[in-house]
Amino acid sequence: MLLNEVAIIEHLARNRLEKVLPDGLRMSHFIVLSHLVRMGDGRSPARIARAVQVERPAMTNTIQRLEARGLVLVAADPVDRRVKRVFLTPAGRRLRDQAVAAAIASVASIARDVGDREVLAALPVLRRLRVALDQARDAEDPVLDT
Repeated sequence: MLLNEVAIIEHLARNRLEKVLPDGLRMSHFIVLSHLVRMGDGRSPARIARAVQVERPAMTNTIQRLEARGLVLVAADPVDRRVKRVFLTPAGRRLRDQAVAAAIASVASIARDVGDREVLAALPVLRRLRVALDQARDAEDPVLDT
């Protein structure tokens, strides 16, 4: 039941967010930009793909589109030049911040209806659930950073 509720919330929130993303930003782009902000620059495309649960070719396409817009920079790893690393540009960070602001404004009235106290109380449980799901994924499929 819990995962069903989470899945429904994710679907409704995704649809709402896609309507307010700025400057032609797509959901897949926002997810990658947000991942780089949260986890830090220098991740490989393979690691990003794994983290956001998409196939590598789809991630390659997304990163190429972001790079073409000047939102990320892709560079060879200084130690292993076969491995690529993805870095957020200042323009990418600004656009991601604009998207977050739009998302917050989009759900503000809904969050008010639920109540700040309830939303804040739910966050620790949701974070622990996310961490547990990440750990389960990592145990089943070890990280390859290529």
